[in-house]
Amino acid sequence: MAIENEIRRLRFENSEMTQAELAERIGMTRQTVIAIEQNKYAPSLEAAFRIADAFNAPLEQVFRWKRG
Repeated sequence: MAIENEIRRLRFENSEMTQAELAERIGMTRQTVIAIEQNKYAPSLEAAFRIADAFNAPLEQVFRWKRG
């Protein structure tokens, strides 16, 4: 099971926000944003909420649990 996300799509839909801009908004590094976006790293619950808040979107619109 894994956590998947829609960060790349949401960045594009939000004035083509860069990874660096998102990182600054949520208080993380660009490298961490890249890893989360590529599903190589699962964010903490707090970070997930900060990311969703940056897009003014509910958590379940940004992240989803993928089974098997």
